[in-house]
Amino acid sequence: MVIKNKRTHTSIIGFSLFFLTTFPVSSDQRSSSLADVDSLPYFQEWPKVNSAIPKRDYIEERVANIVAQMTLGEKVGQMVMPEYRQITPKEAKQYKIGSVLNGGGGWPNENKHASALEWALQSDKYWTALDQAYAGRGFRVPFMWATDAVHGNNNVYGATLFPHNIGLGAANNPELLFEIGRITAKEVAATGLDLTFAPTVATPRDYRWGRVYEGYSEIPDITYQYARAIVKGLQGTEKELRSEQRVLSTVKHWIGDGGTFNGVDRGVTFYSEDDLRNIHAMGYYSALEAGAQIVMTSFNSWQQNNIKDRSIDTKKIDSNRFGKLHGSRYLITDVLKEKMGFDGIVITDWNGHGEVKGCTNQSCPKAVNAGNDLFMVTDNKDWKAFYQNVIKQVQHGQISMARIDDAVTRILRVKMRAGLWEKPRPSYRILAGEQQILGALEHRKVARQAVSESLVLLKNENKILPLKQKNRSYVVVGSAANDIQKQSGGWTLTWQGNENKPHDFVHATTVLEAFRQVVGDKHVYTDPNQASMDAIAVVVMGEEPYAEMYGDIKVHQTLAYSELKPSYAKDLQLIQELKKKGFKVVTILFSGRPLYVNPELALSDAFVAAWLPGTEGRGITDVLFAQNGANFSGKLSYSWPNSKCMTTINENSQNIPNYHAPDFEQIGKEFTPLFPYGYGLNYTSEQPLVSLPTLFMDKRQWGCGETKAKDRPTTNLEIFSREATTTFVPKVSGKVTKWKGAFISRAKKMTVGSASILPLNYKHQQDALRIDFGKQLPMQFYLQTPDKKGIDMRHYLAADSTLEFDIAVQSKIPNSLRLASHCVYPCGAIAPIQKELKAIVEASESEWVTMKVPLRCFSDNGVNFSNINTPFLLYSDEPFQFDIGEIRYVPKDGDITENTMSCDSFESI
Repeated sequence: MVIKNKRTHTSIIGFSLFFLTTFPVSSDQRSSSLADVDSLPYFQEWPKVNSAIPKRDYIEERVANIVAQMTLGEKVGQMVMPEYRQITPKEAKQYKIGSVLNGGGGWPNENKHASALEWALQSDKYWTALDQAYAGRGFRVPFMWATDAVHGNNNVYGATLFPHNIGLGAANNPELLFEIGRITAKEVAATGLDLTFAPTVATPRDYRWGRVYEGYSEIPDITYQYARAIVKGLQGTEKELRSEQRVLSTVKHWIGDGGTFNGVDRGVTFYSEDDLRNIHAMGYYSALEAGAQIVMTSFNSWQQNNIKDRSIDTKKIDSNRFGKLHGSRYLITDVLKEKMGFDGIVITDWNGHGEVKGCTNQSCPKAVNAGNDLFMVTDNKDWKAFYQNVIKQVQHGQISMARIDDAVTRILRVKMRAGLWEKPRPSYRILAGEQQILGALEHRKVARQAVSESLVLLKNENKILPLKQKNRSYVVVGSAANDIQKQSGGWTLTWQGNENKPHDFVHATTVLEAFRQVVGDKHVYTDPNQASMDAIAVVVMGEEPYAEMYGDIKVHQTLAYSELKPSYAKDLQLIQELKKKGFKVVTILFSGRPLYVNPELALSDAFVAAWLPGTEGRGITDVLFAQNGANFSGKLSYSWPNSKCMTTINENSQNIPNYHAPDFEQIGKEFTPLFPYGYGLNYTSEQPLVSLPTLFMDKRQWGCGETKAKDRPTTNLEIFSREATTTFVPKVSGKVTKWKGAFISRAKKMTVGSASILPLNYKHQQDALRIDFGKQLPMQFYLQTPDKKGIDMRHYLAADSTLEFDIAVQSKIPNSLRLASHCVYPCGAIAPIQKELKAIVEASESEWVTMKVPLRCFSDNGVNFSNINTPFLLYSDEPFQFDIGEIRYVPKDGDITENTMSCDSFESI
């Protein structure tokens, strides 16, 4: 299947004409009504949206009749959405819970390879539980299940995996987006589920944000077109939505998630309301006009003032207007519901209400009063407490019954519009359990087309591309050449997209496999020493998968690909070695954002930005070999950096008259991108009419959040937390593993011998671990570099830093408990900590405590900080149960602080 009528994505050639023709700003478009035009309008006020799915009297009357009969407990049950592994069908029946979701990495019976039928049968259990709960009430309320199908039904084994949004933005083909939405809906329906938390319509402005790849473009022109198209594909028309082949869509995250300062996930968005409305909200207008029924609230905060203005007293800021979006009555109720006229469900993000000031996951009347209708309260203890607290808060007048009735009315209205009263139990639906629908050939053809159209050719020196299929050999190498995880990115089978193996992907084709299919095994080499010098080297490199905050580029890092991880540096070294040997090099980059790759670009004869294409590797070779006339058509929907810290180089938002980017988006002399928005070569391209800047070889050796003159760091090094990179990974080992380290999953419960490890919500989503060493002892938990090689941490030692860790003790503290730190074997230091930890726990009123240990305790006892590979280790030869939260190096000013351990008991290992 080929999706035709592709919209032209204008390149840098004729750039000024592009903006004149694509973004007219007429007096009509400046009004507060939503113009149904292809060009991007400007809104002086929040526009009223005319949904393709309007209110119907018969639905309103029927819903009102049901709401009038419901008890307060039944109503609150509709407002709670737990993670399904945190609620049993029996509990769902008892509390009359109206919906559940599966988190990334949540599968029926913890089976990653669960079939479509197993998914549907799992959903049956909750559907039946709620149906039975309403027996004898004279009315019933149906159940619904939500999932994150964000690039296909990506949590399900065998489903079609499409490129992530950043690649689809480069394709700039709304008709293709409609088809992707239709296919995704069909594959979700095959599993018996009802709604997806998609599309994301963020406008990412800083490349340090870990969710850049979830946005189509840095300015909202493409997003405005795409949001409408994919919602129509997912939901269909008003009539089609009631069918068993479409699903509800969720537009997220309301609002400004892509504009946070320094690209910090869940951070603060400092934009004027006009810019918020005309940059970050544009995707919502077209999506809601197309009939989207659900909007998800964002984790970020909004503060309407310049980041440089420190004179504003934040304590006096109206928290109902500014601050955390989950608590903003102004943006949720006043703007979205009243001014824009949205009459569907406003759903919170994963425990997002708990981040509102004064709230917890278990109680947040402010978030209810702000206008959130349906609450993702994921953990068992939390959703039960939230349920009881909302009832009490209504009874005590903190929440009005009118607010509860509004929320439940919206939930039932959407369920009725989706035909959930008429649809049978999930496994009885027309597509449910049809395994052949998942990854159907016709679906994968569309995914393959999407891959081809998303590729952006950045360099093609001496027109080395297209490649020749006959009489030519290829050396296909690089960290991503045969890595389907890197190719697919985050939100793939698991939340972070990691912990997957090749056999977890059905029908998947890596780039290496695609080359072998095109030219034959005997013409493809993975060892350059075995190939002749006339072979062309294809280096496929890429970021390891990540999702949300775990993908943020931290203050001590830059956009330089080769410096983000040691394994990435090997790709640059490989290109250098290949060039020294005389090979022509074609480089393919998998990434969730534009990156500084000037050293790699300079050495490459051709360079392709392939983003995160998914499982259809043949979509890449189709274009590289120009099969059936295929050509590069992708154009950058993000500007490309020319230095390591060119993080905010967004194209001007031309729909806004006299637009001026906020001060924090301006980076002075470095502002000119290497490749501007709209750039992309093809096989007939001549040199661009607009000259590009020369490649800048950036020698910066400090992070984008740091200044140059820093021999001693002043910011924390996060070793284990939501802010941490994967410099260190969590492991357990012991006698039962023969002291071989077992990597710990951040997404699911695991066992190692009798030891058990469970991901835990501490301050944020799955940012802690609950560890039980079990009875097969001794055991140890530690953070270590993935390759066990040491890294230089002397600057933290020079800063008189402490090792600090947050721990919640769940059992008796063993006498044998030891804390250690290791450099590359055989050096390290260790100390007993039972006495010190017990004293801290007994003195604290909180379950969580923080223990602090000066780094000099380790250094004075033999630890070489120029070669650290295991900064933290807990050992016991007795049973021990504990929760471990954040672990970090904290630079000090020289003062000894509370709970700081002395060095007296440390000794060399």
